Amino acid sequence: MEKLKLGLIGCGGMMKRHAEGIQMLDNVEITAVCDIKRELAEDVATVLNNPHVTTDYTTMADYVDAVLIALPHHLHYPCGMFFAKNKKHVLMEKPLCNTEAECLSLIKTCEENSVVLMCAYPVRYWQGIKKLKEMVDSGEYGKIMQMSVWTEQLTLANDQDWKGTACLGGGQFFSHGCHYVDLLLWFCGKPLAGTHFGTTVGTPWLLGEGTSVLTMKFENGALGYHGATWGARGTERGNNFQIIMEKGTLEFELRSGEVRVYDSLNEHKPGDVEADSHSYRVVWKRDGAMSKETQHEVAHFVDCVKNNKKPMTDGYSALKGLQIIWKLYDSEKFGLIADLRGMGLED
Repeated sequence: MEKLKLGLIGCGGMMKRHAEGIQMLDNVEITAVCDIKRELAEDVATVLNNPHVTTDYTTMADYVDAVLIALPHHLHYPCGMFFAKNKKHVLMEKPLCNTEAECLSLIKTCEENSVVLMCAYPVRYWQGIKKLKEMVDSGEYGKIMQMSVWTEQLTLANDQDWKGTACLGGGQFFSHGCHYVDLLLWFCGKPLAGTHFGTTVGTPWLLGEGTSVLTMKFENGALGYHGATWGARGTERGNNFQIIMEKGTLEFELRSGEVRVYDSLNEHKPGDVEADSHSYRVVWKRDGAMSKETQHEVAHFVDCVKNNKKPMTDGYSALKGLQIIWKLYDSEKFGLIADLRGMGLED
């Protein structure tokens, strides 16, 4: 089997983990790595099979069939455009680009050059999340009533860190929340309305909000929630995904790697007030330590390139999620509920 030649651009903290995961795949080979700081590129290259190392991504085109771009957000567009025009497939770290005009231009250029464009939303491809989606889609637990996602981390920045500047393109909600807007749309369907509130309290190093709360209402009656912070000093909860269904509650707890079902209420009789909220069944458990599991999204990207398929998280899908975020930001300025009709993934 001929391997896809993949280049890695932007060798910050996450890229070495990407590289280690990609090496689990037998149909792709990392042939080039790039970072403006050569020592970072060389560090990533230490876990690879002698790739081309460079500080200038414009010298990479002859070495690759496709690229994974993990640069500061304001550089996504020019870098993506360079490779699209050189007919190289593009796997772009989130968010796709910093503006709608840039997103549309990149999408159009990729289409004109028959280039696969995919946004790197690894959460959709995590095995625990895929298990949750299978359970929801099975119909066994009835309809979704509410989906909640809670994420927390500590994202410090200093004077030299682009995450504390306008280069980020927004705050925590735009940069990180886009993962979970995408997830809520995938699970819950077409949105009707939503609100967002953000605060800079506790994260003074960030230009935009470091903590945010999103609420959404969907056409099927389901409600969605995402609470997140980049200022957490560490708690027991970690990242958690919970879906309240008519016939049970489904949960993926990232730290333990368990997919759980809480359905003891099914055994209760009418008139009973409480179910045993601590009683659950583990229906799936991660094999191995917690990781970003980015190899799964890369495997999907490679399959789309080799078999001319549309990625699950293609350019249009990524743009629609960002359009919702931008509309929620605008509505927040005026204390309004955002009208999100016609902004779902299928419209």
